Amino acid sequence: MQNYMWSGKKVRLRPILAADWEKFHQNDLDSEGARHCDAIYFPRSEEGTQAWAAGQAANASASDNVMLAIETLDGELVGSMSTSSCDRRQGTFKYGVAIFRGHWRSGYASDAIWILLRYYFEELRYQKVTAHVYAFNEGSVALHEGLGFVQEGRLRNMVFTMGQHFDEFIFGLTKGEYENWKL
Repeated sequence: MQNYMWSGKKVRLRPILAADWEKFHQNDLDSEGARHCDAIYFPRSEEGTQAWAAGQAANASASDNVMLAIETLDGELVGSMSTSSCDRRQGTFKYGVAIFRGHWRSGYASDAIWILLRYYFEELRYQKVTAHVYAFNEGSVALHEGLGFVQEGRLRNMVFTMGQHFDEFIFGLTKGEYENWKL
């Protein structure tokens, strides 16, 4: 599958399957990981996670907003990513990526991001992507800087966790910058 659009050097993107529920449920138990990716939510039952995964599996996106599973080329589920605020008229979109803790710093997030950017920039004609990163998430800050994203802004005191407020950084990458960074 060397020429498969949704495959990179380390991972491939695919729809979330109902059978993925257990990995996502285990990941929900990692409060620190949840804090870095989004927020810590109320506990969810196994049945609730099964229903969520089944709903994701049945969800046929009618827009460019999508949630995808990230799996290694060997088929191991290692995380997820989603797009949001997709605006075809302006050619802009946002995304978020979450890698399960046991797979952090393995190059999976950067590979998944490049797969997504390749599709949105080269197939859908988008021209700009934005990622919001919590200031305390040093790994995500380094990831985006390493991929050539430019910090375009700082929203002060936007995230409340661990008993205090933190800033949120806004990183952006244009299609031209993407073209300069890709091989």
